[in-house]
Amino acid sequence: MAYTIHGKTGDWELVIGLETHIEVTSNSKLFSGASADYNPSVPANTQVSFVDAAMPGMLPVLNEYCVEQAIRMGLGLNAEISKRSKFARKQYFYPDLPQGYQISQPAEEPPIVGRGHIEIIGDDGNPKKILIERAHLEQDAGKLKHDAHPTKSMADYNRTGVALLEIVTFLDTKNPGNNSFITSPDEAEKYLRQIREIARSLGVSNANMEEGSMRADVNVSVRRVGAAEFGTRTETKNMVSFKFIKTAIEYEARRQIEIIENGGTVSQDTMHYNQDSGTTTVMRSKEDALDYRYFPDPDLLPLIIEDDLIERIRATLPELPSVRRARYMSELGLSEYDAARLTESVQISNWFESAVGDKSVRAKPIANWMISELFAHPENFVLDESIQRDESIRIIAPSDLAELVDMISENEINGKMAKDIFVKMLDGETGSPKQIADKFGLKQMSDTGAIVSAVDDVIAKNASQVEQYKSGKVGLIGFFVGAVMKSTGGAANPELVNKILKEKLG
Repeated sequence: MAYTIHGKTGDWELVIGLETHIEVTSNSKLFSGASADYNPSVPANTQVSFVDAAMPGMLPVLNEYCVEQAIRMGLGLNAEISKRSKFARKQYFYPDLPQGYQISQPAEEPPIVGRGHIEIIGDDGNPKKILIERAHLEQDAGKLKHDAHPTKSMADYNRTGVALLEIVTFLDTKNPGNNSFITSPDEAEKYLRQIREIARSLGVSNANMEEGSMRADVNVSVRRVGAAEFGTRTETKNMVSFKFIKTAIEYEARRQIEIIENGGTVSQDTMHYNQDSGTTTVMRSKEDALDYRYFPDPDLLPLIIEDDLIERIRATLPELPSVRRARYMSELGLSEYDAARLTESVQISNWFESAVGDKSVRAKPIANWMISELFAHPENFVLDESIQRDESIRIIAPSDLAELVDMISENEINGKMAKDIFVKMLDGETGSPKQIADKFGLKQMSDTGAIVSAVDDVIAKNASQVEQYKSGKVGLIGFFVGAVMKSTGGAANPELVNKILKEKLG
């Protein structure tokens, strides 16, 4: 079902464009040899080269690895790779930009990554192709700190010059009826999560919104349902939360609808989002390309990319999240939600597949355990073995979960016992799940004779409930099962208990 907003004078639909910035993973910055490992914990202005600080006579040198990363992401976006592109100086003056301009790739020139697309599940529940106009390389700016001093603002230039890849969605202005764009807050979130998954799976970026390595500028306009033309858009800058992006889109759309329905005109403004109130306010009039006065950077030659480089990179691409997600659903029978959670990163997917092994029957129970239990205990769920960890904390391995699931399927333990074993592992108990089960007597009773004896005892002690059950209150079966489980200390096989009870009760 299409997403619409009901106004006073009719229904409205949204037209949403996203400009997504991801910090490119590399050892050094886009045009200098300074470390690109930008981290808020690193002391301010300790990772700044003379090039980053715009010292006179310092010339930029393009980082080839960042170019390869951009090509890798472009291939992941099903996009064209430009064989020739240019860098230009984008003029604007702000304290976080030492040069007084940003080296970027101009909108009127072919960027390194051209037209592409990704596929999401649209609001109607069907696959929907979202068109991408371009993705271009540019250098990041520094960071201003306004709360470090009571009367002054501080500038940290550690982030200055880190490579950014800006991915821009496409609106077909010549064919406004083409629906290959984002039309709701939910679709915006799905699109951004796809971008994040692709970037992470390809190793292009960690795309962490909380750390600022993935940010989005959100363009919103509204038009009446069935209208042929796009409305005037506004742009809300530097959004770093899926939740806030959805709230900002909803609020901004309603704000524009109210203006139009009251006889006003929406102006093309840059907006500020207030996280506390969930509202947008006008920050300044929206700039266009002329305001930035792009001109070719005289210190950088045109970027020429050969076919063999593109094909060499293409040959190294792993299975993309969308392909892996579809495989989990078709081959392993997982739900869309489970498949999406298990493809949020390559590490999670690899952990899952290692636990499943060659037994596809494990897939669903392992997915359930991972999503409902392991994800809630990240300290016990290590995905990267190279990271140092507290040796006093037990790490749950794929083989641990596989063994636990197998013990349930083979009726060695029941669900409650499995949870008890899992908790003991979280608490640091050593040994495999089977060893822990043996140590603490957590083994399921499957001895038919012993269960029959327990069932007979419960029936004998609850004559009144037996009569009610036989008179038609079959829901009381749960009472009898619970009583048998209690009498056996939770050790009886529930399926066998149910079967024997129904035979005995008639």
